[in-house]
Amino acid sequence: MPRRLVVNADDFGFTRDVNAGIIEAYERGILTATTLMAEGEAFEDAVRLAGEHPGLDIGVHLTLVGMPGLPASLASCTTAVYSGQLDVYEIFAGQVRKVLAAGIRPTHVDTHKHTHLLPPVLRAVCTVAEEFGIGWVRSPGDFPFSYGRKGLVSRVMGWRRRAMRRTIAEAGLRTTDAFTGFAWTGTFTEKDLARLLPALPEGVTELMCHPGRLGGELEGANTRLKASRVQELRALTHPATRAAVEAAGIRLVGFREL
Repeated sequence: MPRRLVVNADDFGFTRDVNAGIIEAYERGILTATTLMAEGEAFEDAVRLAGEHPGLDIGVHLTLVGMPGLPASLASCTTAVYSGQLDVYEIFAGQVRKVLAAGIRPTHVDTHKHTHLLPPVLRAVCTVAEEFGIGWVRSPGDFPFSYGRKGLVSRVMGWRRRAMRRTIAEAGLRTTDAFTGFAWTGTFTEKDLARLLPALPEGVTELMCHPGRLGGELEGANTRLKASRVQELRALTHPATRAAVEAAGIRLVGFREL
């Protein structure tokens, strides 16, 4: 079975400098897809850029935490979900409707901060995806390496991935055969990619990434990922990365193509 890789950037629409970095990673690097934040401050800029780059595969980065009107932290989000304070379906459906109204037909969904690791959130994600004809849902869980202090979290996510895959399949939706990128978020370089790419399993793998440029908007944004986005952008666009893809015989794809 051939090895196919979707390189998917989260946070499209977060800030204009993040948008610019994502587009650069698509034009000059190995990026094939991105997920759009309907609640992001640079949503309109992202929509414009999507229209200018029709080959870039666009999904929805469903957001339940860290935006105005939503819980500020994962802990408070979890409490709000299980207490019924949040109508998760309505929040997510509203975000998808906004993306559709902007003229974008999304092919895939994932969640900001992986909130759909929570079973009630995953059920809402699947309901929204099925309702709006979005075929692919992310199921995170790193392979095949454990990276430093995040190794334990990665293994827990891998355990949860099996249950997530069942829920996604029962909804008639699809997910990739493998996923990577969580444990090294904010740390990976072109050397890491050169080590990872030959180890990809057969089938379809999603590589999650967070490229960007470091401008004033990102500097002032509420995120820990700032200078690291520039590092990821360098890794994704480095000539050695493209060479590693070709040497490993990997086919770069988007969800639309799949």
